[in-house]
Amino acid sequence: MRLLSSLIVFLSGISCIGYSQMLPKENAVLNYRLIGFSFPGKEDIIDYKIEIARGYFTGEDSFKKNIIVSQSAAKNKIIAEVPAFGSQYTWRIIYPAGTPVETPAGRLFHFSTAMIPAVDTNNMRLRICKPAEKYGDAFVFLDGNGVLYDVSGRPIWFLPQIEGKKPEPIDLKLSAKGTITFISKPHAYEINYNGDILWENPVTGNVTGLSKEQFHHQLTRLANGHYMVLGTEHLKVLRKQPLMSGKYPFFSINDSSKTGQIDTTYFEAPFGTIEEYDEKGNLVWSWKSSSYILSSDIYDYYRMLPGPFPDYDIHENSFYFDEKNKVVYLGFRTISRILKIKYPEGEILSTYGEIYKPGGLPKGNEFFYGQHSCNHSDNGYLYVFNNNMRDSNCLPKITILKERSPGKERLKKIWEYDFPAKDLDEKIKPGFSFNAGGNVAELPDNSMFVSMGVPDSKLFIVSREKKVLWSALPEKWDEKKGKWTLMPQYRASIIANRKDLERLIWNEEIKNE
Repeated sequence: MRLLSSLIVFLSGISCIGYSQMLPKENAVLNYRLIGFSFPGKEDIIDYKIEIARGYFTGEDSFKKNIIVSQSAAKNKIIAEVPAFGSQYTWRIIYPAGTPVETPAGRLFHFSTAMIPAVDTNNMRLRICKPAEKYGDAFVFLDGNGVLYDVSGRPIWFLPQIEGKKPEPIDLKLSAKGTITFISKPHAYEINYNGDILWENPVTGNVTGLSKEQFHHQLTRLANGHYMVLGTEHLKVLRKQPLMSGKYPFFSINDSSKTGQIDTTYFEAPFGTIEEYDEKGNLVWSWKSSSYILSSDIYDYYRMLPGPFPDYDIHENSFYFDEKNKVVYLGFRTISRILKIKYPEGEILSTYGEIYKPGGLPKGNEFFYGQHSCNHSDNGYLYVFNNNMRDSNCLPKITILKERSPGKERLKKIWEYDFPAKDLDEKIKPGFSFNAGGNVAELPDNSMFVSMGVPDSKLFIVSREKKVLWSALPEKWDEKKGKWTLMPQYRASIIANRKDLERLIWNEEIKNE
């Protein structure tokens, strides 16, 4: 009797080991249609087969009648696509005849795909304007609805609830480690394909001066495993404005009758920061714009603007960390300026943009105006998404710039793409102004992936020969108007090939093993 009991325990242990290697887990609810299946395998097996039926089945006959996917592989890991969200599926693995494995061959397993409005193509869609001539196996993240699409416009993944809440993602993108990072104000997250949190920002307010950190615009996972993110610092600043009346509305909140005296009122102002955290959430480096702003031409100009208090929020909205050369490029939208900062010293190496002159009005610069993206290419060029916000009816540009020798503040434009007015969607004419969002990323062949931002939100890939290789438009259905309308995107990002997507998919398997 004791021997029989031991045998049962032994066999049960084998079965549990086998089932623990089965992914998706039994009755899992998935936020994706492109699925990584894994199962027990043997070194000498090179012929596996997976079968998937649409529906929930427990019997062999009903399962076989509804098979929609039959796929072979040489390893015990297979990526297969199911056709729809909001459906149940049954699957099994078939081994070569006579193969001894821990899990019985042919046993039926089950999972389902969830449905949310964002992946209902009757509700939201990525309409393809020009089919892909290149990068046909690429995928794009939209932060407007938190969905990953293939370049044929089919949704394959969506961002699930995070900590029980629906996130509003910004800068949703694939990291170099095969994970997903994004900002959902004021939080910063790294997740896997399944939506499990791998890292999130600390709650302590070491930098911001408040009870917790306030992150915005961009989060990037670095090669050393750390996380670099844009944040906010709140400081009390001495106003230092002459108290005047009449023509110039510079009044003190303490006593506006003391015309001609110097106001010593302090007020709280937000300033941008760059913060670097390790895997445990420890702050390991930071750079604060306050020390730069309050000792530069910006302070002298902004403190003389009309209004009771200067607005020092000059809107840091993008950065690029050149880890090899130890420099950070930081873009400021409001003053159309990019700083080149030495890391980790924090020293300003170069200032790209207009330098304000005492008593003068800002004129902008010849290269970019109100930009929303600054990056650095592998071949050493700085490139930006130039919102070109000089006035209404000015279309954005993609601009590639060559830096001068160290210490020089001038740039040289070597390439520029003007978005054709004829390609502008009729829904936003006339009086358009691209004052929010937009980004650009260089692809392996030096083509550019572009997201136009608000209001047009068009996505496209353009070659260096200025040929559009693919384009698409995010749209949502307006029930009241009975028509498709533009779906605004702050940013979008691209997974340039299937191999990188597969790294993301198998990250979940690594976590569970």
